[in-house]
Amino acid sequence: MTVVVRNTRETQIRVEVAPGTGTSNVDTTIQFLDHMLVTLARYASLDLEVTARGDLRHHLIEDVAIALGTAVATLVPPQAARYGDRFIPMDDALVHVALDLGGRPYYCGPLPSDLYDHWFRSFADNAVATVHVRVLRGRDRHHVVEAAFKALGASLRQALVADGASAVFSTKGAVGIEVT
Repeated sequence: MTVVVRNTRETQIRVEVAPGTGTSNVDTTIQFLDHMLVTLARYASLDLEVTARGDLRHHLIEDVAIALGTAVATLVPPQAARYGDRFIPMDDALVHVALDLGGRPYYCGPLPSDLYDHWFRSFADNAVATVHVRVLRGRDRHHVVEAAFKALGASLRQALVADGASAVFSTKGAVGIEVT
């Protein structure tokens, strides 16, 4: 299990995450963010606990992404598959996420919500991951954002597999990230 605590003048965040069954206990004071984090944990098979308080929605959403991304970076096993991608249809929405947990932060979107587009960017930067999100269809912003979180979760589940046989290695050798 990894615990990340992030306290600033604007926010107080505590994240606990571990590979598991997808159970979660999330309380950020923002119902939609809670719903997205529970969804992400379920699709990624991560056990997740988040407690977050803050002054502004933007600060809270951003700092939760920073703390969760930092925690996820520590979960990448030495023999990780490293890559993951998933298409998720949700009613009118169709979203594709492709990611690489190889230690090179990059985000390419956008999502039809500035706050949640920023969440994905902050998550990618702090997970030290490349994350591409393609919105192929969707009119309902809720459905598009939720499909993106589901696709991110399913991609993380795929990329975090540590069975060696499915591991993808870099031409530089196995990619390892150490957070101290």
